[in-house]
Amino acid sequence: GFCTNLHLSQTPEHILAPAKSKTEIRCKLQKEHAGVYWYHWSQERQGFQFLVFSNPVGKSNYGINISQKKFSARGTSSFTSYSLHISDLHASDNGTYYCSIFQSSQLLLGSGTQLGVVDALPLPPKTTQAPLSKKKPLRYTTKGKDADSKGACSPLVWVPLATTILVLLLSLIPTAHRLHRLRRRLWLRIHKQ
Repeated sequence: GFCTNLHLSQTPEHILAPAKSKTEIRCKLQKEHAGVYWYHWSQERQGFQFLVFSNPVGKSNYGINISQKKFSARGTSSFTSYSLHISDLHASDNGTYYCSIFQSSQLLLGSGTQLGVVDALPLPPKTTQAPLSKKKPLRYTTKGKDADSKGACSPLVWVPLATTILVLLLSLIPTAHRLHRLRRRLWLRIHKQ
């Protein structure tokens, strides 16, 4: 059976890569081991596919119909560090990749690396700058500061807050009136006796 294990850690946890590029997944073992198996979990197939077994000596055994040009695995002489290289990425490579070791009749899985292949990586948002002026020094304001200064005095905040406080105060008037009447009755009873 398969079993996740804290003795195998993978980096990175998530990869977002453009199509036709390449990527690398690293696997670190807490104890020395003679080799690592690499598996691919696909959401479409709903199952594990064996990719390759690699050992520190550099010998690799590939799964059925697995391209040696696309997947290559390496180990280091420390017997605790391994890596999987995937080239010519396509949408079919989407999924979670696991390094694993065979121990006590169990296949222990690493923490997993989720790979997402996209046609193009999203561009970071453009930042706008004020034109340079020789007379006045530049003042840069960030969105965060604007939001904070507006947030404190914004009508969207204080109007509902003021309305809520007013409703609470109005609802206290009948209660205060009842308490005053009860207090007066009690006072009258005590003085009659």
